[in-house]
Amino acid sequence: MVFGDSLSASYGMSTEAGWVTLLEQRLQSKYADYHIINASISGETALGGRNRIRQALETHRPEIVILELGGNDGLRGASIKSIYENLAAIIEECQQNNALVLLAGMQLPPNYGRTYTQKFQALFPQLAENHQVKLIPFLLAGFGDKHEFFQADGIHPTEVAQKKIAENVWEVLQTMFKTEQVATNPDI
Repeated sequence: MVFGDSLSASYGMSTEAGWVTLLEQRLQSKYADYHIINASISGETALGGRNRIRQALETHRPEIVILELGGNDGLRGASIKSIYENLAAIIEECQQNNALVLLAGMQLPPNYGRTYTQKFQALFPQLAENHQVKLIPFLLAGFGDKHEFFQADGIHPTEVAQKKIAENVWEVLQTMFKTEQVATNPDI
């Protein structure tokens, strides 16, 4: 299950062009029975995710949760402590429901100030280490600093960038499957 914000909800493009669909196509080429549930909502914050994670887990019962939240909180200047606590609560809820977590790290533009952007970027590896979950160091790695890969708003990646995001996720996600797990519970 992908549990994220507009970066995972294909903002500004068709769902078919988004990285989640591209990732599902890649999974199905290797594991025909596998499919991805996209429980992402544009504009979602870590607090919003915290408030709806239990229901999403009960409804979908995923084996793996790709957690892609926190970016909107950072763009709104939320306290690092609150972002950390809300993401930690989501991770803990997933773990209590026997779901592995793959945390997607994010970075903020430099105009948010050096201290805040460094603390924001550091919270993802801290969460991964403290909760023993896998980490994608930066979801937008390989293009995050290149304006041509973003829509006019400068925040949301273009269709061209979606393949790179899918690759960044796949690089870590593929280390999380076991053949027998795939056969018994084909939901992400």
